[in-house]
Amino acid sequence: MVRSFITGMVAIAAMAATAAAVQQQFNNDPFPPIQTTDGLTVSFVEFSTIPDANNQAPRMMHFADEPGTRRIFVNTMRGPLYSISYDGKTVTEYLDVNATNWGIGVQAQGSERGFQSFAFHPQFNQKGSPGYGKLYTYTDTTDTTPKPDFPSPGQNRTHDTVLLEWTAKDPAAATYDGAAPRVLFRVGHPFQNHNGGQIGFNPLAAPNSPDFGLMYVGSADGGSGGDPFNSAQNMASIFGKILRIDPLGKNGANGQYGIPASNPFVKNAKPDTLGEIYALGVRNPQRFSWDSKTGRMYVADIGQNTIEEISPVTAGANLGWNKWEGSHLYGRGGVDMSNPRSEPGMTWPVAEFDHRDPLFQRAAITGVYIYRESAIRQLQNLMLFGDNPSGEIFYLNADKLPGEAPATSTALRRILLNDTGTPKTLLQIIKEKNFQQGKPPATRADLRFGVGPQGQVFIMNKRDGVIRLLVPDEK
Repeated sequence: MVRSFITGMVAIAAMAATAAAVQQQFNNDPFPPIQTTDGLTVSFVEFSTIPDANNQAPRMMHFADEPGTRRIFVNTMRGPLYSISYDGKTVTEYLDVNATNWGIGVQAQGSERGFQSFAFHPQFNQKGSPGYGKLYTYTDTTDTTPKPDFPSPGQNRTHDTVLLEWTAKDPAAATYDGAAPRVLFRVGHPFQNHNGGQIGFNPLAAPNSPDFGLMYVGSADGGSGGDPFNSAQNMASIFGKILRIDPLGKNGANGQYGIPASNPFVKNAKPDTLGEIYALGVRNPQRFSWDSKTGRMYVADIGQNTIEEISPVTAGANLGWNKWEGSHLYGRGGVDMSNPRSEPGMTWPVAEFDHRDPLFQRAAITGVYIYRESAIRQLQNLMLFGDNPSGEIFYLNADKLPGEAPATSTALRRILLNDTGTPKTLLQIIKEKNFQQGKPPATRADLRFGVGPQGQVFIMNKRDGVIRLLVPDEK
């Protein structure tokens, strides 16, 4: 324990010293270094463990609470979807999307392809309702035989991403007991990276409200670098958008899903504008969520080479990519920081950070969740997000988010994890777990957040199979 404490403190002191040493390079830069000396420390417990696959740690990707059946669900990118009891003690493989009997063929090669996301219809456990038993998965597939509903913008078609609807006979069953899924839509991809994104329903939408039962779909720009086909600003392209569809509707072009009449580009839309589009101008929309206090939606959008951002998402919003990377003008040679936020009509980030910060060798934002609960006092009213290669966790005051002024004028602050009295990064904790497991230490964490019952905050990663739950400090 003494050696662990010394190691942790030396590592933290070294990071602080590095930040001080590079302070000068940020003096004329709109991005101040992330604060490493006055952040927060939060306690945690090991909540549950997802089993390895072929002696490799599960690549945990997405997390969802299904309150009707009192279970938490977690998927891995290789295809399995697991259910976990509310006490974390019972882990069951609920569905394997990659099982041969389904004929889907999950494409999980590389670091970015695989089973991307899943969502339960808000009526999943309501017998007699249209959404009863409905589960949706968004996955990359090796099967490129069918004609895509949304074709690749280039000559290449490396793989497809399919949005699938599964119908369970008994939602409370331990394992999926329904038939093969139906395809809502299929997307042909020009490159191997920037695949899919999160799918989800607004958890704040009450029954009979306009947003109830409508699915949001994060659709990245198609990959490569710089959005070579300029898809994110092209209203005829599905790429680089946040979509909103009715999975139970039929008025989409293929008749397998619906386009809500309230979508911002449905009325008076030009013939070359997709009605599915809710917002445009995103690069790789890693995660989105809603603030339970204000009802606002936010997205964590991975940047190109310089800026990571969190932005508000409203109907018809243009978040800028690939004209803007965060608050700054984007060009093939990089970003121009001389005239930030200078284009009318754009939606600017509320938080952003710089790849050149001393905490990072690389950077890719993840998150985002606003904690409005009271159980963990120091997290109250904070916007939580992080970096998914490094596993670093950050926060901003959710009630004092930057407005029209550049978000970078507010320094981000760091959250460390309290490991029996020693503050550590998630990556440090994963490495120590790897040692206990008899495995080589991880070089990256690949952080993902999860939200459970009563707003519980869970931390996942792709390197040790452990799901950790943030908890109040012991008194």
